[in-house]
Amino acid sequence: MAFDHITWIKMACYMGAALAVGFGAIGAALGEGYTAGRANHTMSYRPRMSGDILKTMLVGQAIAESAAIFALVISMLLIFGGLTGKTPLAAWAYLGAGLASGLSAIGSGVGSGFPAAAACEGIGRQPKAGSAITLIMLIGSAITQTPAIFGLVIAFLLMFVDFGSKPYYPYWAALVGAGLSTGLAAIGPGAGGGLVGSSACASVARNPEAQRPITTAMLVGIGTTQSTAIYGFLISLVLLFKSFPASTSYVPSFALLGAGFAMGFGGIGPGVGEGITGGYALDQVGRIPEKATLLTRTMLVGQAVSESTGIYSLVVALLLILNA
Repeated sequence: MAFDHITWIKMACYMGAALAVGFGAIGAALGEGYTAGRANHTMSYRPRMSGDILKTMLVGQAIAESAAIFALVISMLLIFGGLTGKTPLAAWAYLGAGLASGLSAIGSGVGSGFPAAAACEGIGRQPKAGSAITLIMLIGSAITQTPAIFGLVIAFLLMFVDFGSKPYYPYWAALVGAGLSTGLAAIGPGAGGGLVGSSACASVARNPEAQRPITTAMLVGIGTTQSTAIYGFLISLVLLFKSFPASTSYVPSFALLGAGFAMGFGGIGPGVGEGITGGYALDQVGRIPEKATLLTRTMLVGQAVSESTGIYSLVVALLLILNA
């Protein structure tokens, strides 16, 4: 059975939509479920606080849902957006858009659930600090959505930039690699940022007087965990907009596809590892705020070492692109 390129593009749109919403649904559901579970646990011993806990749970779940909504929007555009293309290259772009949006939503969805769950517990234990805990939860959860926004941006670029003038080989691989790089590299930073935000909420509940140093340390800690998501985003931009000569060999294509895998998988571990470091540091900043400077400095050194494997991946991805 022979297909024209319009048929290939339509098939890729449908598959991209399935990948976007399929992967995108994973993280948000897990994050929301964890939040609801901890909220129920807290209500069991603080029934008088059920109204505030329920409100906090719903706000936290709404933020966690954002990443899945991004993926849903991309799916709807791929199905009903009337997307087309001059060459079969567009099919790979739409497939890459589904991967970028869907995979990037996993970490942010899970990660946003951690601060929300900690906020529900914190409000149950320290009702008078409810406003401060909610503020920390909102800031932490919002920053945790950053990797999903990177995925959304790359998905839009893949869908709406015209790549029709590019040679089919090796650009098909560059387009898929761009989706993989941002999508996979977003998973770790999204989850790691949530771990930092969770500890910050718990620390404010334990010691509301230390809100200022806790907020400062949280912003530094979450910001550092996002580094590998930024690396993945940068590699995607290079893959999308760098000029590659036409080639009849498969070698350049697989070099570009490999760059997407290298940076994408390479970003997962550092993001989670830096989140663990930040989570432990925030826990102690709340206990001994007068040592916040020392703890933040130690946290940064530990996160920098954890970051090194992500830098290895960035270097290899760039070498693969340069050798394509």
